[in-house]
Amino acid sequence: MQQHLVRRYSFFLLGVIINSFGIALITKAALGTSPISSVPYVFSLRFTPTLGQFTFFVNFLFIVGQIVLLRREFQKIQLLQIGVNVLFSSIIDVSMNLLSPFAPQGFGQELLWLLAGCAVLAFGIYVEVSPKVLMVPGEGLVSALARVSGIEFGSVKVAFDVTLMSLAAVCSLLFFHGLQGVGLGTLISAVLVGLIVQLYRRLFPGIARHLEPQAV
Repeated sequence: MQQHLVRRYSFFLLGVIINSFGIALITKAALGTSPISSVPYVFSLRFTPTLGQFTFFVNFLFIVGQIVLLRREFQKIQLLQIGVNVLFSSIIDVSMNLLSPFAPQGFGQELLWLLAGCAVLAFGIYVEVSPKVLMVPGEGLVSALARVSGIEFGSVKVAFDVTLMSLAAVCSLLFFHGLQGVGLGTLISAVLVGLIVQLYRRLFPGIARHLEPQAV
């Protein structure tokens, strides 16, 4: 049982690392980053801290938001999201640095990078959620909002993503008098990633079954 728990947490952390690289790929496509990273990315284009550093700050606010909303119902084990946030944000910066020598040329290559990033991010999400051990900060805040409001998780998730994209767009207009860091790629990733996650669930059902909490 203990070995199985270690395996579940290991897969969760692997999923977080894959997520980080997927976000970096989407960002390098230069068509706009993913909705969850849109606000940190716009701020990183305007100010000195990196995308990963701003991501850590925003995700920390998401964790605080969970605590405020859930109060006594907040599970203490979810404080481990802080460590997950450190890993997630750090790997984003590492991935951005690794990809810095590469730049897609023209819309065709940008679209290919975007689609590759969506595929990688979706796989990371599938691997991350399958063990059912922790939530990443953004998902945790959506779950807390859904629980408090009584609204379905999926509906809250859509509203959450739209809010982040809108805030990123407003900040971009204020900082640059135009859209930077938010664009077609942001919209495509918002729609496509969830669909690809569902595809992975059909193609690789063994991953989820292998990591189920009740498995021996």
